[in-house]
Amino acid sequence: MSKIAAELQYSVEHEWIARDGAGPATIGVSAVATDALGDIVYVDLPEVGATITAGEPCGEIESTKSVSDLFSPVTGEVTEVNTAVVDDPALVNTDPYGAGWLFKVAVDSEGPLLSAEEYAAANGGEL
Repeated sequence: MSKIAAELQYSVEHEWIARDGAGPATIGVSAVATDALGDIVYVDLPEVGATITAGEPCGEIESTKSVSDLFSPVTGEVTEVNTAVVDDPALVNTDPYGAGWLFKVAVDSEGPLLSAEEYAAANGGEL
């Protein structure tokens, strides 16, 4: 069963969001998603400075099984991308809630988000 980080919020499309209250929010994909995708071999992330919209595609994740759209859980401006996952996409599989984060956003508004408990209940993961 996939691990779900209790301190995060999640979109129905399997992205997670972490906020510390002071700076940009960090976005990644859940372990539920990485387990379903299999070995991730390529990530296409939005560019720094790009405006992204909650619920809209903003990149792609390619695995040995498929190519999936990456959806933004928030609306705002991308402030940073994780170049380490561009260089080594397997980081998303090995540490989806840590080193495998994808990008950071200065949030203007957020889309519908689920608590960790709601996400686990809907997707069979464990907290």
